[in-house]
Amino acid sequence: MTSNVSQTMQIAVLGSTGSIGVSTLDVLQRHPERYRVAALTAHSNVTRLFEQCMVHRPTFAVVSSATHAQKLTADLRAAGSATQVLWGEQALCDVAAHAQVDTVMAGIVGAAGLASTLAAAHAGKRILLANKEALVMSGPLFIKAVCDGGATLIPVDSEHNAIFQCMAGHRSARPENQPPQVRPAGVRRVLLTASGGPFLRTSYDDLRNVTPEQACAHPRWVMGRKISVDSATLMNKGLELIEACLLFNLPPSQVDVVVHPQSIVHSLVEYLDGSMLAQLGNPDMRTPIAHALGWPERIASGVESLDIVRAGRLDFEAPDLERFPCLKLAREAAEAGGTAPAVLNAANEVAVGAFLERRLAFVEIPRVIGAVLAQHSVRSADSLQDVLRADEWARGAAAVTLGSGACA
Repeated sequence: MTSNVSQTMQIAVLGSTGSIGVSTLDVLQRHPERYRVAALTAHSNVTRLFEQCMVHRPTFAVVSSATHAQKLTADLRAAGSATQVLWGEQALCDVAAHAQVDTVMAGIVGAAGLASTLAAAHAGKRILLANKEALVMSGPLFIKAVCDGGATLIPVDSEHNAIFQCMAGHRSARPENQPPQVRPAGVRRVLLTASGGPFLRTSYDDLRNVTPEQACAHPRWVMGRKISVDSATLMNKGLELIEACLLFNLPPSQVDVVVHPQSIVHSLVEYLDGSMLAQLGNPDMRTPIAHALGWPERIASGVESLDIVRAGRLDFEAPDLERFPCLKLAREAAEAGGTAPAVLNAANEVAVGAFLERRLAFVEIPRVIGAVLAQHSVRSADSLQDVLRADEWARGAAAVTLGSGACA
C-alpha cells in the first residue's frame, strides 16, 4: 500500500522504559521516514531512559523527580545530547499536550497515567491507549474529554485492538469529529480472550503459597510486574471488561470472557446473524502497537507471521470464578458504574503492591478488593475530583483492611 503520510508524525511515548514503551520504540525504529520521537518519559529508570534518548534523540525527556532529572541532565549533557529534561506530573501533562506532539502512546501503568492521558485527550491528540486504568477510573469523563477535545482514541491492549479491528476499525476511534461511542450495529456480544495466566491449572490450596516470582512468570506475554499479577488473578481481564464497555458503548451483559491458553485469538466479536469475527496473531504486543500507529493503514511490526498449521489447535473454556473471583468483582463494579470502577482499581493496586512486597498472600488480593468495595457507597463520577476522591478513599480503606487483617 502506498503511504498517504505527508509529514513525519511526532510521537510522545509515556512510560517508554516499560514493556509497552520498549515495544513501541522497536516499531517506531522500523519506520524512521514516518515517525519521530518527540518525547520520552519514565518514572525512575534513568539508565534505560538515557539509552533511549541517545538512540531516538527526543526533544523532551520527563522523569518523576528533580533528583532523577538532575542525573539524566548531567548524563545527557556529557554525551552531547540536546534533549531537554523535565520532571514531575505537570511536565508529563505538558508534553502529552504539547503542540509539537501529534500522537501519544499512553503506556504508563496504573492510576499514575490518568492525568497525562486526560491532558492528551483535552489537547485533541491521537491517543494510543495502553493504560487501561486511566479509562477504568475516569470512565465517561475520559470519553467526554476525547469528544470535547477532538481527540482520536485507538486501543492498544491486544484484546481491545482485536475488537477494534473486528468492528472494521471505526467504532472507538474518532475520525473526522465523529463521536467515539456509537453503539455497534448488529453486534450481539464481544468475547475477550484470557490466557488464564500462570495458574490456570493450579488448585486453590496451591494458590495460597504462590510467590511474586511465580505470579510474574507469564506463560505467553512479557509484561511488567503489576500487570503480570493482574493477569494471574484475572483482574486484568476484569479491567479490560470495564474498558470494553466504555470503548465500544456496550453494557456488561454484552461482554464475555473466555479462557484461551494459546493466546493466538486475541478477541472475538459475535454479530446478530451468527457470524463471529476474530483477530489472530502471535502473542507479541508489537502487532497491536503497529496497527494503532499506522491506522487506518497497515505497517510492518517486526512480528513473525503466525503459522496456523504449526499452532495446531485452539482451545477455549469458561473462566473459573471460584478460584479467580477478581473477574466477578470487576463485572459487579462495571454494573454498578459511578465511582465503583475507580475504587476497584485503587484497591487492586494497593493489594497487588502488598503481594509484590510479600505482605499479602496471593489469594488475599481479591479479598482485600472485595472488602473495600463492600464498604463503598457508590456515587456518581461527574468530575475528575469525584474520581480522585474515590481513588484516595479506596487506597486508604485498602491500607486499613491490610493492617487489620479484615480480608481474612
